Amino acid sequence: MDIATIIGIIGALAFIAMAMLFNGDIGLYVNVPSIFIVFGGSLFVALASYPLSQFLGAGKVAVKAFMFRIEQPQELIDKAVEMADSARKGGFLALEETEVPNPFFRKGIDMLVDGHDAEVVRTTMQKDIDLTYDRHERGANIFQTIGDVSPAMGMIGTLIGLVAMLANMDDPKAIGPAMAVALLTTLYGTFIANIICVPIVNKLKLRMEQEKLNQELMLDAVLGIQDGQNPRIIESLLKNYLASSKRVEEER
Repeated sequence: MDIATIIGIIGALAFIAMAMLFNGDIGLYVNVPSIFIVFGGSLFVALASYPLSQFLGAGKVAVKAFMFRIEQPQELIDKAVEMADSARKGGFLALEETEVPNPFFRKGIDMLVDGHDAEVVRTTMQKDIDLTYDRHERGANIFQTIGDVSPAMGMIGTLIGLVAMLANMDDPKAIGPAMAVALLTTLYGTFIANIICVPIVNKLKLRMEQEKLNQELMLDAVLGIQDGQNPRIIESLLKNYLASSKRVEEER
């Protein structure tokens, strides 16, 4: 579970709620027509922009912003060195019983055991990396679209409210509700974009880059093992994927 995402969003919501309470009843900030315009309008515009299956699958991708477990690069490097040592001593068949929790890494090792040549292994694994990245990017793009559209829907609601207000200037009782729609739609649009969509999109992009980096590390590890390189050489190569500070710590 990603504590930073949860604390960040909840913290932002809490401060906004406190500001509303200091200015009176929080119920003043709830307006059903504004909710329909902004929340409903933003979702349906996003739906119109993507295939239905892709739109419905965005929720599964968004979960990664809150709950995501990824191996540390050093864990993968240690596993690669261990397997390289086993392969040099007992051949690729010695890797068949090796426990490899990561399915992408397992797939690469299975290809070695099955005797595929280096070009086939590289092409297959690289295609897997590219398709995974593209799939996650499409999910993030849906939330980016909602974040882009919601302020515009808020502006549409503002215009609707202003038209209703100007059309009823002779009725003081109608001016208040119309002005509420005008102002609250802008608030809701900004809220959706900046409190919900921006953090989710940013965190998903970070997850995508982390996962892609790990998969590229695993691809290099598999190719190094297949080439019969010395485990120490493989370790040295793979440590390039570590941040400079991590490399210094490991060398101590």
